Amino acid sequence: MKGELQEAERILHEAARLSHQSDNKAAIIYTYDTMANLAFLRGQLEEAEKLFKAAMSFLLAGDMKQDDNAIIEMSLKLASIYAAQDQDKLALAGYEFCILTLEEKIDKQQDMPTEEERANTRLLLGLSLDSYARYLLAHSQAALAQKMYERALQISVEVQGEKHPQTVVLMNDLATALDAQGHYDDAYAHVSRASELARQTEHPEAHVVLNNLAGILMHKEDFSQAKEVYKEALKRAEESGDGASVRHIREELAELAKRRRRSQVAGGEER
Repeated sequence: MKGELQEAERILHEAARLSHQSDNKAAIIYTYDTMANLAFLRGQLEEAEKLFKAAMSFLLAGDMKQDDNAIIEMSLKLASIYAAQDQDKLALAGYEFCILTLEEKIDKQQDMPTEEERANTRLLLGLSLDSYARYLLAHSQAALAQKMYERALQISVEVQGEKHPQTVVLMNDLATALDAQGHYDDAYAHVSRASELARQTEHPEAHVVLNNLAGILMHKEDFSQAKEVYKEALKRAEESGDGASVRHIREELAELAKRRRRSQVAGGEER
C-alpha cells in the first residue's frame, strides 16, 4: 500500500518459505495469491501467471470445485494477463469460462448458503463482464463491449446501488463504448449521470469521468461546454496528483482548439 513493492516482495518470499516449512496449505495459497497480485501490479506478467497457477493447483488439490469463486477470480486474473500479452485465444477462453461458469452458478442460487455469497457471486460476474468489455473495447468491438457493460452496470446498481464508486465507473465506461460507436446522445446521457454522481460522492476518479464527458461533448460539437468541463477535469486531476491524466487532458484541450478552428473555418466557407 505504501508503494514499497520490492520490500513487499522480499517479505512475501519469506512468508512463502515459512508457509512451506510448516506445511500450512491455507498460508501457502494466500501467500502465492498475494505474490501473484504483486507481480501483476509490477508488470511481471509471466511470474504472475506462474504464481496464480500454483495457487490454483493447491486449491484444486484440496478438493475445491472449479466453480468456486476463488478459482474463478484467479482465472479472471489469468485471462487479464493473457489479454495483456496479446494471447487472444487464451484470454477469450478465460473470459468465457468465468462468465459461463458464474451464470450457471447463479442459475442455481438455491445451492448458495447465504445471501452474502449470492451477492458476491453476482459481483464477480459483474467484474468478469467488466474485464471482458475492456478487452473487447481495446479490440474495436464496441457493440459487444456495450452489451457486457450494460449487464455489469445492472448488477452493480442492483447489488451495490447507483452511488457506489464501481457503479459510477461502469456508467462512465458504458458511455465510452457508446461514444466509440458514434451514439453520442446515449453516451452523453450516461456520462452526464456518471459525472453528476461523481461530483456528489467526491469520487476519486471524478476527473476521469469529467474528461470523458468533455470528450463526448466535443464529439457532439458543443465546443464551449466541452472546454469548461475539460478545465474542471484538469483542475481536479492536478489536485489529485494524477500526472498522466493532467497530460492527457491538456492534449485533449489542444485537440478541442483544433476542432473548434476547423469548425469555424468550415462555417465561414459555407457562408
